[in-house]
Amino acid sequence: MKFPRRQFLHLAAGAAALPTLPHIAKAQAYPAQPVRLIVGFVAGGLTDITGRLIAQWLSERLGQRFIVENRPGGAGNIATEAVVRAAPDGYTLLVINTNNAINATLFEKLNFNIVRDIAPVASIGRVPHVMAVNPSLPVTTVPEFIAYAKANPNKVSMGSGGNGSPAHVMGELFKIMTGVSMVHVPYRGAAAAVNDLLGGQIQVTFTELASSIGFIRAGRLRALAVTTPMRLEALPEVPPMAEFVQGFEASQWNGVGAPKNTPSEIIDKLNKEVNAALVDPKIKARMAEWDGTVLPGTPGEFGKFVADEIEKWGKVVKLSGAKPD
Repeated sequence: MKFPRRQFLHLAAGAAALPTLPHIAKAQAYPAQPVRLIVGFVAGGLTDITGRLIAQWLSERLGQRFIVENRPGGAGNIATEAVVRAAPDGYTLLVINTNNAINATLFEKLNFNIVRDIAPVASIGRVPHVMAVNPSLPVTTVPEFIAYAKANPNKVSMGSGGNGSPAHVMGELFKIMTGVSMVHVPYRGAAAAVNDLLGGQIQVTFTELASSIGFIRAGRLRALAVTTPMRLEALPEVPPMAEFVQGFEASQWNGVGAPKNTPSEIIDKLNKEVNAALVDPKIKARMAEWDGTVLPGTPGEFGKFVADEIEKWGKVVKLSGAKPD
């Protein structure tokens, strides 16, 4: 049987498209069951709150439950490994954050590689930290602090939420860029560090703004600088660190990832919905409550952002000699 040329080309084109049809149908049907969003920290923290905010949005938009599952431990490594080992079908996702970038070089032996084994889906946002001191310290500006720390080497104690925590590496970055010597005091959580800062057991911390802003406004802590390049609406009188330490920038961030080999159609669908959330006034207002800013973008842009953060904090980890708890 001989087909006319036009009919043959039509059939050939249809046949060539057939291999993609199952993927398209799968993406259109997704999600057909509840989706787990794994968070590597306890409930109530910034990563958990952000995850729940996005999970609620996705549930409403996609008609299936997105359930936040907390798997704390190993500075987020336990949760990450669980997602790495999950089926790449879009039904197990990970809330990626700053710790993932730090952990990539902080831990000598991990059972995964965050860049190789987790596919970037979408960035969500970033939040500033603030350099806060106990008011008993005789300094009111960053230059005064640097001068005081240099005149009193290793007599200033810097607290953080633990070895390798964002506050720790931000403090180490400050030490590297200014040449000051401080003693690092790790705590089990940022709240404990702030508590001892209030009591005067330590003198400084680079804490999340949400953990300290109430004490700053009450005059119980003194804010010397914010870690973001621009001043913040919440603390307009506090200058950015970059005004005194050229090139200093640091923030805590988060986003969504999936196991490698997750179909690109599913990743693109999730990326589209997360980006839609980031322009929603209610979502932006919720994030503004902890002075967070949205961080929209493509999966590729988020992947590059994560890789850049790994490189940045890898240098700090190496130069500081930071080790995990």
